[in-house]
Amino acid sequence: MRGMIRSKGRASGTIIFAAGVRRFKIVNPSAKGFTLLEVLVAVALLGIAITVVLQLFSADLKAIAASEEYVSAAARAEAKMREVLDNDTLAEGSASEITNDGYRLDVSMASILRERTDTLQVMLMDILVTVRWTKGAKERSLSLRTMKLVNKQI
Repeated sequence: MRGMIRSKGRASGTIIFAAGVRRFKIVNPSAKGFTLLEVLVAVALLGIAITVVLQLFSADLKAIAASEEYVSAAARAEAKMREVLDNDTLAEGSASEITNDGYRLDVSMASILRERTDTLQVMLMDILVTVRWTKGAKERSLSLRTMKLVNKQI
């Protein structure tokens, strides 16, 4: 014989056996909690998200280091360009130097637009400063270019 009694939103009942009375409870299907599968999926998603965030952080650090190198190279190129522009007697040619910290500075100066400046007492010089450095297996470079009017040497 079986009987069901409802109390406080939970099902309970009584089963009568020959040896005595046993009570049982029916688990409420709307009971709150997570299954093992839900927990495993959540942990896997969390692991993937943390991995992606760490890779993005690592890429940002690499980009910051690369930008520091470019800023340093630009400062060196600008200093060399100022040094060349301060010289009033520029002549065509090129020069190269290597700094103590591995940067190579190449400077080239060439007269341009000669057909337009033949009759003038000045000539137009094209000045190119290139800074090269090696990072790992890659060679990187940065170039600055400008022009300057120079008095002709007679």
